[in-house]
Amino acid sequence: MAAFNRRTFVKLVGASAAVATAPSARIAFANAAIDARLLVVVLRGGMDGLAAVPAYGDPQYVTARAGIALPPPGEAGGVLPLDGTFGLNPSLTEFAALYAQGALLPIHAACVPYHGRSHFEAQNVLENGSAVPYFLKSGWMNRALTALPAGNGDLGITIAQTMPVIMRGDAPVTSWYPSVLPQPDTDTLERIAAIYAAADTKLHTALVHARNAHAMATDSQDGAQFPSLMRAAGGFLANATGPRVALIESSGWDTHANQSLTYGALDRNLRALDAGAIALRNALGAQWQHTVVLVMTEFGRTVAMNGTSGTDHGTGGAAFLFGGAVAGGRVLADWPGLASGNLLDRRDLKPTIDLRGVMKGVLADHLHVPDGHIETIVFPDSTGIRPVPDLIRAV
Repeated sequence: MAAFNRRTFVKLVGASAAVATAPSARIAFANAAIDARLLVVVLRGGMDGLAAVPAYGDPQYVTARAGIALPPPGEAGGVLPLDGTFGLNPSLTEFAALYAQGALLPIHAACVPYHGRSHFEAQNVLENGSAVPYFLKSGWMNRALTALPAGNGDLGITIAQTMPVIMRGDAPVTSWYPSVLPQPDTDTLERIAAIYAAADTKLHTALVHARNAHAMATDSQDGAQFPSLMRAAGGFLANATGPRVALIESSGWDTHANQSLTYGALDRNLRALDAGAIALRNALGAQWQHTVVLVMTEFGRTVAMNGTSGTDHGTGGAAFLFGGAVAGGRVLADWPGLASGNLLDRRDLKPTIDLRGVMKGVLADHLHVPDGHIETIVFPDSTGIRPVPDLIRAV
């Protein structure tokens, strides 16, 4: 078990005239009888955990990561130190500030139970909550929602162009994504609303709900960049009658080449992730204290650099918990070490934390999903994987 610090539906396109072409569109929320908020961020492509959370204090770090090892703390472009063993990528300056405030918990040598190297299979396991690709058709987030009081509306929202597996199931959820179309002016919308009110109540209801969703998402209509989507998530979760659980996706984490390039794909993604955390916090306002964000990816990457200055599909990686409700300021890791003999198949970081244990801990202690529901419905084939304790700040 992990130790601390090495020891212990219809797509909506905003309030635009596009609603007129989607008469079945709806986005309706009811004030739930819970204060807790949960946002899950799925990083698709396999984030390199040793680049995001470098184990610079491991004696084998520089050798094992030859060509892509980050400089030590204090040097130009060096690691942002956390606890003497682990640090943060220098692009994660806001994450470092959250860590100092006790609101960030990096999780290392973690993985889903699938140890293959297929993006599709690993992502499906990450989403369906089982140990087997395509074993379940619904997602663990949706199954968790079925245990929560929902009133008359939707507890969950996906901020994505399609509904991913992780949010599919019997619980009522919806989706939203920024429109790429020019926004109609207020007068045009009022005229359309008046026509719908007189001629078609379903269309009128759909338009009203879409306009409400647009308002909840605050000013996210400046495009689909990650910080904007995080700001939108904060707008939804901060609303008293909004959802309590949200999902965001981020793609482009498959770094086979030029991984260490400044302002390359990995650097840009890490900077966006960092900026997104603060955009979310600002949008949440007072609800920040009730919020947990789980950032996870389908697998890690190889420890050693490949022939194109990148890394290939691996196994163990890193995840993050952050938010005002997180008991952070420490690193959660049962560190296996980077010596060649300690690696999985002599190439990958050996996973020592099953991410389902983290998910269980968050669901149990933050959303207060009953233990029996977690074990039999949310993660039905996970006997022996205990919830990781002490992830949530005591209130």
